[in-house]
Amino acid sequence: MTSINSYLTFNGNCREAMTFYRDCLGGELTLETIGESDLADKMPNSMKRSIVHAVLAKDDLVIMATDMVEERGLIKGNSISMMLNCSSEEEAQSFYRKLSFGGKASYPLQETFWGALFGDLTDRFGNNWLINYDKNL
Repeated sequence: MTSINSYLTFNGNCREAMTFYRDCLGGELTLETIGESDLADKMPNSMKRSIVHAVLAKDDLVIMATDMVEERGLIKGNSISMMLNCSSEEEAQSFYRKLSFGGKASYPLQETFWGALFGDLTDRFGNNWLINYDKNL
C-alpha cells in the first residue's frame, strides 16, 4: 500500500521538536546524528550533534525529520500541515492541548457541519497541525 509521511526540516532543534512530538503523541523515536552517520568525516565538528534523520512511529503515524537545511536556509510557510485523524474525542482533545502548548491555538476544537470534531494549531516550532475526529466512522 502506498502511503505518505510528513518530513520536517529544522535548523538545529530537530531533537527538541521530535522529543516534544513523542511526548505529545506517544510512539518510538529514533534519532541519528551527523556524528553517527557516514557524513561525520565530511561535516564540521559543530554539526556532529545535529540530526541527519529522525523517525517517530506509532502504529500508522510516521513523522520524519532532519536538521539538514539547504544553503538558502529554513523558510517556514503555511502550505503544509500535518493532519492527525484521531480515534476518539478524548485523543483529539489531548493531542490538541499538548501540541498547542507554547504555540498558537488558531482554531479551537469544535463540532463541524461535516460531523467531526476539528481544530487547527501552530506548534511552538512553527509547524501547522490539523486535529480531526470523525464521529461518523
